[in-house]
Amino acid sequence: MNAIIDPALYRHLDEMVPWNDRLQMLEVVGVTDEAPEVKTFTFRSDAQTWFRYKPGQFLTLELPTEDGPVLRTYTLSSSPSRPFSIAVTVKAQPGSIGTRWMFDRLRPGGHLRAYGPAGEFTHHNHPAAKYLFVSAGSGITPMMSMLRWFSDCAPWTDVSFVNCARRAEEIIFRKELELLGSRMPGLSLGFLVEERSSRESWFGHMGRIDAVRLPLLSPDFRDREVFCCGPEPFMRAVRAMLEAAGFDMARYHQESFAAPTPAPAPVDVAALAGEMNAPVQQALPIRFAVSDAAGSCLPGQTILQAARAAGVRIPAACEFGLCGTCKTLKVSGEVVMEHNGGILDQEIAEGFILACCSKPLTPVEISA
Repeated sequence: MNAIIDPALYRHLDEMVPWNDRLQMLEVVGVTDEAPEVKTFTFRSDAQTWFRYKPGQFLTLELPTEDGPVLRTYTLSSSPSRPFSIAVTVKAQPGSIGTRWMFDRLRPGGHLRAYGPAGEFTHHNHPAAKYLFVSAGSGITPMMSMLRWFSDCAPWTDVSFVNCARRAEEIIFRKELELLGSRMPGLSLGFLVEERSSRESWFGHMGRIDAVRLPLLSPDFRDREVFCCGPEPFMRAVRAMLEAAGFDMARYHQESFAAPTPAPAPVDVAALAGEMNAPVQQALPIRFAVSDAAGSCLPGQTILQAARAAGVRIPAACEFGLCGTCKTLKVSGEVVMEHNGGILDQEIAEGFILACCSKPLTPVEISA
């Protein structure tokens, strides 16, 4: 029996408001097999709102596993040019907990809490005449988000797209990429496969990306803005190869969920607090309004650490100010916050902080 489409879904964008991760859940509307052990999960808002983000950004999902909530960060493979839904494309690694739970349990009609979107890995931050996207495995997802945006909004853009996979059948989005290649005059595709397979014939380039193969796949790579995403060893190899080729590394960008290096210069909390007559050498009281709990923040502790000590749960994924999952409202008091892009200036102006990288200068009350 076919489901009847709810007429209330037919709404114009100007009749809707943007999705708010503090108020609304995601509803699963589709699960698609992309490659062996790779699936795309498509979501809509449970409150009929639309999604506003930059292509290449990521989302943090809260997965209600049997052992308790697990937070996992995934890059969006969808494009904001299609704002009524969002999608993540994930690969189940051996021993993975969160992704395996999604594969086994997440079905259309299911609901999840999510945080974000966040992240700075997007071509919108680096306008250029020509781009080179280099990816391996599931690292293709932010590139696909950006390419889908180009296809919808600027299909004439000059993009050289190089994707590496172990076997031909493991090339994620291969059919869609080939279709886009026939429709986008400025798109050139280069696939590189490490080994042959009995499941699918392959007559293209073989081997691992190196100083010989890159110029074959993208002859003018030195003239392009480069975006790279994949396993850490892959990104290190690409970076070293470009540096050896004399590439201007100011035009190289890579996606990583590891703590950025070098670390930001330390903030002299004592000096800042001295200006405010705050006794930072002592524990400062902290109150959690929603949980109706109180505790103290020891010198050098973050709000997140103090919350855990007080038995208050604040969701946190990366814990170095990148993902924005621990964003919470500061009701009163002063803090010093060092972050890595996980919060917007407008949100800071509204009183929000990232608990993982905020330290109190005075007694503080938090809406958590």
